[in-house]
Amino acid sequence: MREKLAFYLQDIETPVGRTITLVITGLVLFSSAIFVAETYPIPPQTKLILEEINAVILVCFSVEYILRFWCAENKIKFIFSLYSVIDLIVILPFFLREIDVSFIFVFRWFRILRLIRFLDAKTLFGRMNTEDGVIIARILFTLFSIIFVYSGLIYQVEHRANPQDFATFLDAVYFSVVTM
Repeated sequence: MREKLAFYLQDIETPVGRTITLVITGLVLFSSAIFVAETYPIPPQTKLILEEINAVILVCFSVEYILRFWCAENKIKFIFSLYSVIDLIVILPFFLREIDVSFIFVFRWFRILRLIRFLDAKTLFGRMNTEDGVIIARILFTLFSIIFVYSGLIYQVEHRANPQDFATFLDAVYFSVVTM
């Protein structure tokens, strides 16, 4: 059973593997959109719903991490792999939210980096036949990720100190693009 699950977690050719990849990708994008939405003034009821959805998504990410760990042949190598470290950075703030470690919430902007796992020619760029197209798509995704994470970090740090200039995520994006 472990081998079959490991296959589907890595596979993108079969319908099951593709579905898992698409669901995880969708959850990453939706989770990132929730964080962006939370930077805008929203009614308390909507904010509560978004927080509950976000909690469910983080439970899904945690289950995925545990399953990948369970399926890994070399557990130590898995724990220190780039993807695993990114996954832990994404998941830990959820479990440490009761501890007064406010700096850890800065890491929630790194969720978009979970998509790096799916950046290969067959996964997200399956329709691109040239290596140049894949390289351009990777560069664009990397640029988008850098701007997204940098903007999130800027917002997280500057919003408290300077709320009139960094009222929303889009203000931080503007600042990020202009200063790059």
